[in-house]
Amino acid sequence: MRLGKVVKSNSHCDYVVQVDDDMDVSNPPAAESYGFGSFVRLEGDRHWAIGVVYNSQLFNPLFLNNGPRLSSGPDPLFTPDLINETRTLLSTVLIGSLAETEGGDRYGEQGIPRAIVPVNTPVYCLSEAEIAAFHRDCNGQPQFRYYSLLLRYAGSFASHLTQQVLQELADLQLFAPREQRALEMLCRELAWRNTLGPLQTK
Repeated sequence: MRLGKVVKSNSHCDYVVQVDDDMDVSNPPAAESYGFGSFVRLEGDRHWAIGVVYNSQLFNPLFLNNGPRLSSGPDPLFTPDLINETRTLLSTVLIGSLAETEGGDRYGEQGIPRAIVPVNTPVYCLSEAEIAAFHRDCNGQPQFRYYSLLLRYAGSFASHLTQQVLQELADLQLFAPREQRALEMLCRELAWRNTLGPLQTK
């Protein structure tokens, strides 16, 4: 499902995505489709990458706009059609890309993508099959090598973002039992750090 398009970048790995609304498409994405920690695919004709949503911003140009106000009610014959200019912007950190083996199996190339993603590149939700493929290397082994990118770009949300991503992977049941148990153990450890860890430092 399409979410929107790239409108700017803050760095080579930090992109801003503008979510489609009802002025752009007939069926805009629901808010649940692009929540905190969601995996997305930035894909155009030549450039594409895998990213994670780590922040959101609501842009409203009318906020604190102290323009003149009418002293009487508007005249229905001369009232212009106003376009809702509010926008939802998603901060997205790029964490790699998807590649294919000679046999056609997809796998993840995790890390900083080499290609630059242009403005207006369409952005889509990542399917469960694509999430599973991205977390396997070319030999079919599980991988989670973009941890440092989450810490670098998510700022104060870094630990919570990492926990959210790992919890989503655990809930999807993508891996073998042994790998799944290790993932769930790591999720519990991060949850403990995020809740009780700060209390021990006081």
